[in-house]
Amino acid sequence: MGHWWHDNIAEPGKLPLLLALAAFVLTFAITRTITRMIRAGKGPFRNITPGGVHIHHVVPGVVLSVVGGFGAVAGGRHGVAAGVFAVIFGVGAGLVLDEFALILHLDDVYWTEEGRQSVEAVVLTVSLVALVLAGFSPLGVDDVSDEEEQGRLSLITTYVINFCFVLIALFKGKLRMAVLGTLVPFVALVGAVRLARPTSPWARRFYRHRHRARSRALLRAYHHDVRWAGPRRKFQDLIGGAPDRVPPPPAPRS
Repeated sequence: MGHWWHDNIAEPGKLPLLLALAAFVLTFAITRTITRMIRAGKGPFRNITPGGVHIHHVVPGVVLSVVGGFGAVAGGRHGVAAGVFAVIFGVGAGLVLDEFALILHLDDVYWTEEGRQSVEAVVLTVSLVALVLAGFSPLGVDDVSDEEEQGRLSLITTYVINFCFVLIALFKGKLRMAVLGTLVPFVALVGAVRLARPTSPWARRFYRHRHRARSRALLRAYHHDVRWAGPRRKFQDLIGGAPDRVPPPPAPRS
């Protein structure tokens, strides 16, 4: 265990990244627990509203992210300072991404359907950082051998090919595949060769006069959403809490 820790975490300088990830996950979990208690009216916690202004936790999150980010850049990847600033950055990033939907919509959508985007951003961030810790490099450069790394042409070709897969997957409306594909090229390749989402820029550009392709894309998107919407919503509710249920509008009187 000691050799594995030294060879894979300590010696490559990944300890700050591991500390940042741990602080990020722990901060998100504690924040969601507190906000759910506030929502239920339990415990001693309350919203911070000095002067009637609700101070969202994204505000201290931004401050901590800035301090931790600049400190980490200045402190390098080794030493106590690197670990401390990594933890500060992880805490700040956890507070910020917990309210990612608020930043995106510029509205307090924390407990709405749009608020689920914060949970998606957190899960995606944790997945990407975990892949980096596992040894994956952006755009598949980890697949390049030592001999190929010495040739600039091979390295540039690897970047370009994998980046093209990522762009195609992105234009086909497969955001998750595109992001994960920056670290795992096979994921981007799958997203690039499969049918585009019917509302994606790719579909609007290339399926406009291809009625059969557009119909197949609509059918595939429908089956995919029906199959995965339920489990995805349950998973998001388990992590971040279920959003508020908006009551249906009253029926018009006759």
